[in-house]
Amino acid sequence: MGLFRKSSHVAPRRAEAAYAAILAASRRPEFYSGCGVADTLDGRFDVLCVHAFLALRRIKAIGTEEAAALGQAIFDTMFLDLDAALRQLGVSDIRIGKEVKKLAKAFLGRVAAYDAGLAEGGAGLAEAIGRNVFRGEGENTVAVAALTQYMVDAETALAAQTDDDIVAGAFAFPEIAVEKVSVTQ
Repeated sequence: MGLFRKSSHVAPRRAEAAYAAILAASRRPEFYSGCGVADTLDGRFDVLCVHAFLALRRIKAIGTEEAAALGQAIFDTMFLDLDAALRQLGVSDIRIGKEVKKLAKAFLGRVAAYDAGLAEGGAGLAEAIGRNVFRGEGENTVAVAALTQYMVDAETALAAQTDDDIVAGAFAFPEIAVEKVSVTQ
């Protein structure tokens, strides 16, 4: 599943700290109470994917071997965490591999969609967010627009950080600017 390169050159604690910053940003209540993302396992996975995508995209832009190793280590740490979460939820040892592969496939699909969406501009990204985060349901354009703008703002904020800060795993994600949004579920 290697998106980058072998992560053996990265201290595990640095990757864990970087992943913890991504995870903390994805768990901010504003995404669920303010932006209307469903506060469910799927909703939390989707917001985690948004933040992991943004961090890994910034890391990849650095283009060094050290950055590539960190990106891979964060990816590995994220999926080890998802594996552990699935086990805590009672997924059997027999099914765990299939479930983790399904999550990895979903993540990589989102990476491709968000990457293409950012490349083509707001409409493409909004469509990818509506389809992935909001599952195309409810057609809540306010929530989609808010999360789309957040991703654009976050990409800008991460780009403004130094490469050294990024390789150290110090991701500074912006606040999300939304009014309380209601989503039809």
